[in-house]
Amino acid sequence: MPRTRIHNMNISLDGYAAGEHVTFDAPIGGAERLFASFDGRVIHGVDRVDDPITLDRAVTSLWGQGIGAEIMGRRKFGPQTGDWPDDGWRGWWGDEPPFRTPVFVMSHHPRPSIDFPNGTSFHFVDASPHEVLRMAQDAADGQDVRIGGGPSTVRQFLQADLIDFMHLVIVPITLGRGVSLWEGLDGIEDRFTVETVASPSGLTHQFWNKNGHD
Repeated sequence: MPRTRIHNMNISLDGYAAGEHVTFDAPIGGAERLFASFDGRVIHGVDRVDDPITLDRAVTSLWGQGIGAEIMGRRKFGPQTGDWPDDGWRGWWGDEPPFRTPVFVMSHHPRPSIDFPNGTSFHFVDASPHEVLRMAQDAADGQDVRIGGGPSTVRQFLQADLIDFMHLVIVPITLGRGVSLWEGLDGIEDRFTVETVASPSGLTHQFWNKNGHD
């Protein structure tokens, strides 16, 4: 059965996975230190870089394997709020977004879909987590669906008990403020079997597999 997965969700020691105020100059809302060691080149495979293969790079490269569609929140797509402005914004990623699959952006404000030559397409949907997951599963054509973030979107899918696998990267910093991954999720760990691997880099990788999932 296809699964609903989360990959490379970086989180601070005090539980924050993003900053509070996303802007064009601060796409992670002031929490950029969470991604200081992130090598985005390897999300499409460790063969994309000439550097040595490390634990962190190997685990990061699992991001795209077997994924047929992504779901993300509006703040991951851009900093705008309210009605979409006519500013030509097509996401943070330029002309070659890394997804290469259909991407469903959860937003209360409609706008036309955006298609890119590399197979990425953004579809803006006003729907519940259950509804948008069904759309993404249909588009994924039998492959898995990735919940891409940010943390508020991940929380919605965890609250709805729709996540089968979650890879968290615990970064050894404290932020003190931001968007918490765990707010309102007391006892969520009881639904999962959690395995932990410590990296020589100081990062800690946690793998959460939903109990009872075949």
